[in-house]
Amino acid sequence: MIPKKVIIAPDSFKGALSAQEATDVIANVVKKAFPGCEIVKMPIADGGEGSVDAALSAIGGKYIYAEVLSPDTRIIRARFGLADNGTVIIEMAQSSGITRQVGLHPMTSNTYGFGQMILRALDLNSQGHGNGEFTLCIGGSATTDGGCGMAAALGVSFIDKRGISFIPRGETLCDIEDIDMSGIDKRIAGSDFTVMCDVDNPLHGKNGAAYIYGPQKGADPEQIAILDNGLRHLSVVLKEHFGRDFSEVPGAGAAGGLGAGCIAFLGAKLKSGIDTILELYSFKTHLHGADLVITGEGKLDSQSFQGKVLSGILREAGSVPVISICGACDYDPEMLREKGVAVFAASEGITIKESMKEPEKYLRIAAKKALKEFKRGTHAITCIK
Repeated sequence: MIPKKVIIAPDSFKGALSAQEATDVIANVVKKAFPGCEIVKMPIADGGEGSVDAALSAIGGKYIYAEVLSPDTRIIRARFGLADNGTVIIEMAQSSGITRQVGLHPMTSNTYGFGQMILRALDLNSQGHGNGEFTLCIGGSATTDGGCGMAAALGVSFIDKRGISFIPRGETLCDIEDIDMSGIDKRIAGSDFTVMCDVDNPLHGKNGAAYIYGPQKGADPEQIAILDNGLRHLSVVLKEHFGRDFSEVPGAGAAGGLGAGCIAFLGAKLKSGIDTILELYSFKTHLHGADLVITGEGKLDSQSFQGKVLSGILREAGSVPVISICGACDYDPEMLREKGVAVFAASEGITIKESMKEPEKYLRIAAKKALKEFKRGTHAITCIK
């Protein structure tokens, strides 16, 4: 089959290629394979790293820079987006992400820098830049503080048993005795916050923030138990103060409990990250007349079908064939066939480490194979690991 219109919508290949770079590589292969084919580029993200880039690519805008505290309390330069429509888009990974610290600090890292970015954005709005709407992208965090660091930066006071105000971290959440909201920035009440979230974990428990995401932030079993107890204690304090249990809200456990913190302290609404980005791109509209959608990511595994980019694209694509070109595939080929996605891995026949040394080269090779199979009409049953 020779396609007349192809949508190219990959996520980033973490550690190798940005979503934009991956999009450009695949687009060049499509252009050569099918001259004259209409190509629609949509570099994608799901609420984690690269979400600001994806959003501004979709609707236009500019970057704003600010000096904030990193998760390990160093002064760093971070950026967020001011879209042409006036919406501010802030990516917590820029300030409080796992890549913004030196080493791993699961017990002491916090989201204070993220709160500082929100303050900077509020200042912009006060100066007439922006429309009072904020989209917060909370993937890729280094923290497990329930968003208390963010809240502290915004003026919330956390009081311990001695009546002393402090800035909570993961290891000190159990020290929170009371919350004083009187000092929170008054502009928050007049702003509208939406959180892009790609997971639905509760705040605490075996499927909560600490147990599921603590290990990748460097926490050992003993530390995970401490962090989980801290989040459990925080949920009790929040319920006492706000009169609402935030712990079981889907997504409350996202970004080390930042999901719950955003709901409690900002009055935020949680929304699927990939759904938000696809809406910004008017993905459904672009599907009209499309013969193929090509997506991709660094590693395709079970999480790819749980609120990530691939799951959103498969849901929206309907009868339009979907090909995923990934760095590595760790998913059962038969189950991939059942889900209706053809997968081609850039690391086929070589090690993942080797493929990451020349990511553009091997992504190009995988894309050529994918298009060759599509042209032959065998895309629906192909899976190359």
